[in-house]
Amino acid sequence: GGRVTEFVPLPFVSKEAPIFRRGAARQGPTWRETVLMHAVSRLALRGAIDSVQVSWVKCGPEGAARILQAGANDLGGTLMNESISRAAGASHGQEMGPLLMRSLVESLPVDGPGTGLVRRRPWQRTTLYERAHEGRVDASLKAAP
Repeated sequence: GGRVTEFVPLPFVSKEAPIFRRGAARQGPTWRETVLMHAVSRLALRGAIDSVQVSWVKCGPEGAARILQAGANDLGGTLMNESISRAAGASHGQEMGPLLMRSLVESLPVDGPGTGLVRRRPWQRTTLYERAHEGRVDASLKAAP
């Protein structure tokens, strides 16, 4: 049967959103609220939904890295020419290829006793949260931007 595979707390980008410009919505969340939503979601949903995804489109690469360190364990997918968030006023989200995503994750230290200088090891997944086959990973890494 079906199951929920991930929770993706997308922060509202209000800057140019019509609902905000009409005065019918509050400004989007603060940075602190965004980080806390991801961190608390990982704790609260543990065992029910094990993957909490951060959207680099909404939070930017640096923000996504910080949120991965705060508890998210999934970096949003590769997008090409994303326009919805940008139209709402986001300053990120045009494109992030697999190599850049891999580099971002590998740059993050693993926290915990005895981890020293260990870095995170990213892996590509399918939409069902299974490891992608080696051929699929190789093809994605070699794809033209």
